[in-house]
Amino acid sequence: MTGTPLEIEYKYLIRYPDESVLIQQPGCSRVDIVQDYLLTDGSCTSRLRLWTENGETRYYHTVKKRVSRQTAEEHEEQITPDVYTELLQQKDPDLRTIRKVRYRIPYGHHLMEIDIYPFWRHQAVLEVEISSENESVSLPSWVNILRDVTGEKEFKNVALARNVPDEEPTVL
Repeated sequence: MTGTPLEIEYKYLIRYPDESVLIQQPGCSRVDIVQDYLLTDGSCTSRLRLWTENGETRYYHTVKKRVSRQTAEEHEEQITPDVYTELLQQKDPDLRTIRKVRYRIPYGHHLMEIDIYPFWRHQAVLEVEISSENESVSLPSWVNILRDVTGEKEFKNVALARNVPDEEPTVL
């Protein structure tokens, strides 16, 4: 995947946010995501996303290869519904479908993405993409950070798909 764009991000476990506060933030958009993982040789992850925003559904195929704790090579392309259905036949049977609501909120020079999962009632995940690994970010005071989980495998979506919790785990 040499020459592939890099995704560099911070990831935080946050206290479950008040969704009415999120939607009131300037520039906020809400996206419903259905995400499945495809079989791979283990050197990368391959996922499909059904992305619904403002009543419009789009389909994406993404291949990611981890470069460091904070960085992954990422190739993402929008695909047709027919290609989505065809690729879905390669779904990894050991991984469950992840459903989440994502709030995308511009803040400062960054875009915060807050993912709310149906299996957690007290916590959520906030991601912020950055341009280099040493770039710092500031977050609004209404975000209650529990801890930085950047690079922690158990908070990656593929890990959640492997072991979707029936009950929310203890956060601290």
